[in-house]
Order: sequence, then structure tokens, then C-alpha cells
Amino acid sequence: MQRDAFWEFERAGWERAAPRYEECWGDTDKFVEPLLDAADVGAGSRLLDMACGPGLVSEAAVARGAEPVGLDVAAAMVERARARCPGLTFVEGDAQQLPFPDASFDAVTMNFGILHLSQPELGLAEARRVLVPGGRLAFTAWVEEGNAVAEIVDGMVAAHAVPVELPDGPAFYRFADADESRRVLAKAGFDVDSIRTETLTEVWRVPSAELLFEAELHAGCRTAAVLRGQPPERLEAIRTAMADGVRRYADGDEFALPTVAQVISARS
Repeated sequence: MQRDAFWEFERAGWERAAPRYEECWGDTDKFVEPLLDAADVGAGSRLLDMACGPGLVSEAAVARGAEPVGLDVAAAMVERARARCPGLTFVEGDAQQLPFPDASFDAVTMNFGILHLSQPELGLAEARRVLVPGGRLAFTAWVEEGNAVAEIVDGMVAAHAVPVELPDGPAFYRFADADESRRVLAKAGFDVDSIRTETLTEVWRVPSAELLFEAELHAGCRTAAVLRGQPPERLEAIRTAMADGVRRYADGDEFALPTVAQVISARS
């Protein structure tokens, strides 16, 4: 399978982000339990944790008695997952060309990984291939509306950044559209009547107004590339504006940022 420019861009971005991912991001883990619920993961479930990152989903799945295997395209993420979750299985691999036989898993999950695939349709078709008949896929995707992180990051970058050329990739909020999710899942061969979508809001509490900027710069991918391409004065303007945006959500000594995501699931 030929790797396109966006695939290479994402792989390199997450290699770079892996060392600081856990200290910077505390929002993605808020959706892990609803994701596992949507995939019907329980005791004895053979789970494929696609785009596993540092292993948050696998770790939670083990607590349910499941038997997870984590897969990530970035070797540095796989190393972080193995360090955090010794004894669990994590492999380096491509979600769009899975290194597993047909019908290997009872459930497949992907926690925000769909946003980082150059060809999401291939990833979903591969998920269906490795599921047993009647097995369940669940994935999460960010929603823009009502999402403080999206409001602050997208708004401040649009207001202050100079354009930076990035490889062409799928629209970031593509799977916030429930109808689009249903269309793509149906095309991938999932049972149309089994498709479920749920919009959830969780609060990410951050300890400092500056953390969001630091997370985007040092532990992200698309936005990180935009920020690294800014002249110093523009980068400082974005840093200041993002911190001011976070301060609007002050709650005691912390900042409470509402985050919104779709949890999408279907049976094979």
C-alpha cells in the first residue's frame, strides 16, 4: 500500500508528540468509558485498540476483563503504551492495512484516531474485516459546536496565524456529522440498522491558562505544524490569545473547558 503525504505527515507528527502527549492532553480520556460501552467491551472481549496512542483505551479495557491489542502508526507511541501498560500487547502498524487475519476480534475501538487517517474509509473497512460476524466497532470524533477547545484553538489560529501549507487530508470535523458517519459505515459494510451515534459533552479541567497552547504546540499534529510555521510575533500573539480564551472558563484555581464529541458505533 502506497503511503501518501498526509499519512507520512501524521505519522511523523505523532512520533514527535509522543513524549509529551500524556502530560498535555487530559481530554481524550474523558470519552474512553463511553467508547468501550458503545463497543460492548466486557470480560473476555478480544479488543483491537486502533490508533492506541499511549494505551489509555487498552488500560481501561483490561480493567473490564477484556483482552486488548493496541496498534499505532507511531513507534514512539507504541513505546509509551508499553511503558505505561507493561504486560499488554502493543504493535506498530497501519490502521488502513491491519496486520491481523479476518475475524480476529470481538470489538474494535478508535479513540479520536479517525481524525488522523488519510483514508478513513480504508480504516473502517479494515476494522470490519478483522471483526467477527456481529462484532462491534466504536470510534470517537470531535464536534466543533459547543466545544471550548475548538472555539479557542481554531478561533485564535484563524485570527492571528499566517497561512501554512499542509498536506491535503480529510476535514477535521467530518465525522461530527452523524449522517456522514452512517454513510461511510454503510459503505464499509457495517449493518446499517445497528449504527448508533451519540453526542457527549465532558469537562476538561486544566491547571493553567497556558496549557492548551503548550499542548497544541508540543503534543499535537495539524495545529502544531501551523504553529511551528509562524513568525515569532505571530506565535506570541496566538499564545496570548489562547491563554486569554482559556481564562474565560476559570473555575476556582483551574479552568473548566467543555469538550464535545460524537461516539459512533456499528455491528459488522
